Amino acid sequence: MTEQTGQTRQTRRTWKRAAGTAAVAAAALTATVTPSAAAPVETRPAAAPVAAAAADVDYDTWQRDCRAVMDQALPYLKERIADAAPGEKQAIVLDIDNTALETDFGFSYPQPANRPVLEAARYAQEHGVALFFVTARPGIIEAPTEWNLDHAGYESSGLYVRGFIDLFRNVAEYKTEQRAEIESKGYTIIANIGNSATDLSGGHAEKTFKLPDYDGQLS
Repeated sequence: MTEQTGQTRQTRRTWKRAAGTAAVAAAALTATVTPSAAAPVETRPAAAPVAAAAADVDYDTWQRDCRAVMDQALPYLKERIADAAPGEKQAIVLDIDNTALETDFGFSYPQPANRPVLEAARYAQEHGVALFFVTARPGIIEAPTEWNLDHAGYESSGLYVRGFIDLFRNVAEYKTEQRAEIESKGYTIIANIGNSATDLSGGHAEKTFKLPDYDGQLS
């Protein structure tokens, strides 16, 4: 697959997801919405477990596979948080679709939290770690997305969505730039969690954890 073809497919998936989310978001927007650097160290992502073929994956399989990854992430987070340097501002960066929120298994608004990820995120935020969300979602649905995250139980310290020009840029490069921006605010990104290679490549995180996408079948 060429880079251009891969980018085209990614853009199509983004627009498909955004169109569906915008439809339910329109109803939400009719009401009042109240949303609640250290040098980067590159490490290899924690591998997602091998599961059934993508065509055979159901919700229970996905949740089991997500749990397996987060069972690796949580002990690391506990140890890293406990070892924080004096005055260190720790942060975690999360993708949204099929990472922080359930997106492709059923459709509803608000979208529910992906429970294994929420449990780890809650532990982190209860121990003073900031949660940042970097997503390929377009800026037009920023407000309902922020409200959804808050409703699902996340305490967001910042939500990064794509502006109009960003929609035509390489997604991996866009997300890398946002993590660099977070670091420029004095945060150490101790973990970056997502379900796509575009969520995790480019550095600017001490450790990465990849949730399953079953060869790109999940957005």
